[in-house]
Amino acid sequence: MSDAARDALVERLFEAVLGFNDVLAVHLGDRLGLYDALREHGALTPAELAETTGTNERYAREWLEHQAVGGILTVEEGDGARRYTLPPGHDEVLCDRDSLAYMAAFARMTVGMAVPLPSVLEAFRTGAGVPYAEYPEDFLLGQGAMNRVQFVTLLGREWLPSIPDVHERLQAGGRVADLACGTGWSSIAIARAYPDAAVHGYDSDPASIAEARATAAVEGLDRRVRFEVADVAELGEGDFDLVLVIEALHDMSRPVDALAAMRRLAGDGGAMVVVDERAAEAFTAPGDDVERMLYGWSILHCLPVGMAEQPSAATGTAMRPDTLRRYAAEAGLADVEVLPIENDFWRFYRLR
Repeated sequence: MSDAARDALVERLFEAVLGFNDVLAVHLGDRLGLYDALREHGALTPAELAETTGTNERYAREWLEHQAVGGILTVEEGDGARRYTLPPGHDEVLCDRDSLAYMAAFARMTVGMAVPLPSVLEAFRTGAGVPYAEYPEDFLLGQGAMNRVQFVTLLGREWLPSIPDVHERLQAGGRVADLACGTGWSSIAIARAYPDAAVHGYDSDPASIAEARATAAVEGLDRRVRFEVADVAELGEGDFDLVLVIEALHDMSRPVDALAAMRRLAGDGGAMVVVDERAAEAFTAPGDDVERMLYGWSILHCLPVGMAEQPSAATGTAMRPDTLRRYAAEAGLADVEVLPIENDFWRFYRLR
């Protein structure tokens, strides 16, 4: 039995290495524009791909062969040359930035998450944290692009309309405070969906706010969407119709203070919504794939970032409903309702 368990783990880790190689190769194809070129031009030889993308032919050939051997591309022999094609369906996954099936951003974020690994190793030894600013542009923009798809597709079209009183207020021109807004796509998606609403995005990371402001200007929304560098836990009184924090509370060193700030910003009548990971109700080992992913993110990014400021709640990515309820009670909030919004990765809470 021990031999079978050993062999199963060997096989699992070998498959994981293959998958890790796929993620890195997808990152190369995405960043170098190789997939986009194949989508636009169809079947290409290594020389044609290299010329089209401004890359080296020998490297292009090796990358194409890797992709074909792994079944991501198809290949045909003819006229003494191999031509490589991005199959139907695969183009959506690797190139269509507006599709919920888009995964290239996931690869970019994962690569960026691994860059500060030496600092994470040191944090494990010392109990310190890793500041968010140590994570590179690939993480910042990869996470932003990954979340963008859900925000522009679902946030203003399905999620917020499913909360009738909030939807009605925003249609009438309400005010939104989007806390820990990152690169701003949640704020921009709300402004797109509700043309009369005013949206204020807050985040403590200057690079994220700079990216958000640039995007809002390109979208022509910079008059209705304002972004500010701020520690959301320190924000003062407000009268917002909706105060929102998406996939960020578990990263915060002081989540109770952030929830208290939400309460202040919502004033007497504003709605408060927290969107966070759909962790299991209780720790179970072994867990499902979502739980495995959450813990992977936690040890590499979310827990180290949350530990960068002390004292820290040290929540980690797998924030369970009972943990949020405890934080909310400590912040003076009386009730936490889990909203009936379906999503494989996120759970939606309304605080009162």
